[in-house]
Amino acid sequence: MSGLLPLLLSTDPKQRLRIQRSLLAASVFIACIALQAYACWVGLMVRSEAEALSGLIVANVVFWYALLRSGLNLRCQDPALTLPQIIAALTIIVGAYATTGAAHGAVMMLLTLVLVFGIFNLKPRAARFASAYTVVAMGVAILYKIQNDPVNYPLRLEVVHFALVIAIVPTVSSLAAQLSSLRARLQTQKNELAHALTRIQILATRDELTGLVNRRHMIEVINQHQKRLQRSGHHRFCLALLDIDHFKRINDTHGHNVGDEVLRHFAQVAQQALRETDVLARWGGEEFLVLLNDTTPELAQAGIERIREAMADAEVAPSVPELRLTFSCGLTAYGNEEPLDHCVERADRALYQAKAAGRNRTVLHAATPRLAITRPTAAEG
Repeated sequence: MSGLLPLLLSTDPKQRLRIQRSLLAASVFIACIALQAYACWVGLMVRSEAEALSGLIVANVVFWYALLRSGLNLRCQDPALTLPQIIAALTIIVGAYATTGAAHGAVMMLLTLVLVFGIFNLKPRAARFASAYTVVAMGVAILYKIQNDPVNYPLRLEVVHFALVIAIVPTVSSLAAQLSSLRARLQTQKNELAHALTRIQILATRDELTGLVNRRHMIEVINQHQKRLQRSGHHRFCLALLDIDHFKRINDTHGHNVGDEVLRHFAQVAQQALRETDVLARWGGEEFLVLLNDTTPELAQAGIERIREAMADAEVAPSVPELRLTFSCGLTAYGNEEPLDHCVERADRALYQAKAAGRNRTVLHAATPRLAITRPTAAEG
């Protein structure tokens, strides 16, 4: 059975659910066939008409099953084909109403049952269409039978039946429309909540001004690399602390709006100059921290110089196009088993040395203090 069910119902969960619903709706037709069999047995229905209608019912069930199982329904706007299946079922039930003679009153309950199957899937417009179709089709069938078979379809009884159709069917349709509106509102709320959650996650991990990783998330990223090094024993990385030179002067001269432009464009230029595996974060104010992944201090220093070269020609403030930036950098390699704050502190000391030496330069601080070296890499700007 475990191998047969996927063959009969598909392995796609959504397709399987659609097929199962269609086959469940077929139970209505089984009841209709049973009613016809009973009507023939007691002499209330002509055998040939019952056989023709039963054959039509079986063909209808097989048609919708084959269509759903083949996957052709996936090309439709509504892959469940809810409305077409309901219209087909209603048509058959109206036909059963017109051919079951004195037992036709029992068929009426099947109309409502068919509409209930679509109540959770039909959109308001489709529900109204199905309701109108049911009323019109039943009205035509009742009028025809009153004129051609008044014995089994007496006028006074059919007026009652039609009144019930007018009262019940639109009510079901209205309920379907309300449920559809409720589903739409719930889906909208779900989308809004998902958007809000995404926004919260972004705010929790990203700097709002530059879009870079923020300080809190950067610490988590470095911790992950630290654990990776502890596991592998050969995963090396370096940390570089960058500080925009004379940023306070930019704010004082051009205003904080220009200062914000400078921060945004500095982040963009630096991000483009780095490798995809490197991580750039806004550390605070005009300071940025770079994690240079899987590299040596010398190669990391070359990466920092790529940023410096890109920054030399970059327009970092569209409102002040002549403005150019330089930055100071403290660079160090992470040492095995050392606390993370020690590595960051060492990069901070190297940054202080770069500023004291005249800015616009990189100072490389080795992981072991006795091997610390200072290498100015550019002339003072």
